[in-house]
Amino acid sequence: MTTTFLRRLAGAIAALALLVTGALALAGPTVAADPVRIMTLGDSITGSPGCWRALLWQKLQQTGYTSIDMVGTLPAQGCGITYDGDNEGHGGFLVTSVASSNQLVGWLSATHPDVVVMHFATNDVWSNKSPQEILAAWTTLVQQMRASKPTMKILVAQIIPVAPPSCADCPQRTVALNAAVPAWAAGLSTAASPITVVDQWTGWNPATDTSDGVHPNESGIVKLADRWYPALTAALNGTTPTPTPTPTPTPTVTTTPTVSPSPSPTFTMPPAGGCTATYTVVSQWPGGFVANLRVASRLLPITSWHVTLQLPSGTVANAWSSQPTTSGTTTTFANAAWNGSIPAGGYTEFGFQGMGSPTPATVGCW
Repeated sequence: MTTTFLRRLAGAIAALALLVTGALALAGPTVAADPVRIMTLGDSITGSPGCWRALLWQKLQQTGYTSIDMVGTLPAQGCGITYDGDNEGHGGFLVTSVASSNQLVGWLSATHPDVVVMHFATNDVWSNKSPQEILAAWTTLVQQMRASKPTMKILVAQIIPVAPPSCADCPQRTVALNAAVPAWAAGLSTAASPITVVDQWTGWNPATDTSDGVHPNESGIVKLADRWYPALTAALNGTTPTPTPTPTPTPTVTTTPTVSPSPSPTFTMPPAGGCTATYTVVSQWPGGFVANLRVASRLLPITSWHVTLQLPSGTVANAWSSQPTTSGTTTTFANAAWNGSIPAGGYTEFGFQGMGSPTPATVGCW
């Protein structure tokens, strides 16, 4: 009797073990959801160094949005904050050129974002591209984003004012573009892939929020981060924020067609001192151009840098992420407050708009 009871008990235990094992197998392990991949896309307002991204990332972390991954083919640059700084902020780039050359396709393929945060038209406004040309380029980019991920969530900025001293018409061009953005977005937005317009223009003062009429200073980067935050968190939460009406009139703007930027040469000069400088012409039109310079440390880290640039047939009209001084045909760029320190093997970038011819150019770094 005892033997029979023990056998029955053993059988019951074995059956229970199989039942529990089967239940666990059906339930499967608890796996944390993959982080949401966020691409910030644009020009030097987004990169070089784009410190609003550091503030935005910090605010997201502090408010519990920790399962995120900032993605891009470009690394973080300076800012004095440790943050996830991967991005697609390409200094000097025109969105019309990026769209026509399908550059975004490669960036998407390399990074696979779920959300795109885009502020991308400053150089186009500066280059007198019409709102119609810019919005057509944005449409191309949206199509490419959705080809990469049909449920892509897209945040698009009504851009900050473009008001450099060298471009009297740029502020009005910015107003014209921003006025057209809401209707453009409404026509393309879908339930599966919503487009959210973020007003980065209202309340912005180029005299106090930029260093040069174009690129945000300390107060400007705070405004950019604060404006992106509610729209981005709504996208992360799966909701659509209520748009804020933008009090911008629809002006009549006369635009002059411009020549599309030609392929851009790159000049790398021999190393001098503790750094090297690489000069790239990003875009060019009759009488003007935009150039980008990459400053890289050599064997040891550096805490400051100066780049000398000689343009025999050109002049520097406006620069960002640096402090330029010009004597004759030579301009010396000193580092800005946030990008002087470069680790061994690292780099930072700055850029400028020039008048005249961009070549030939002689570059030095020390």
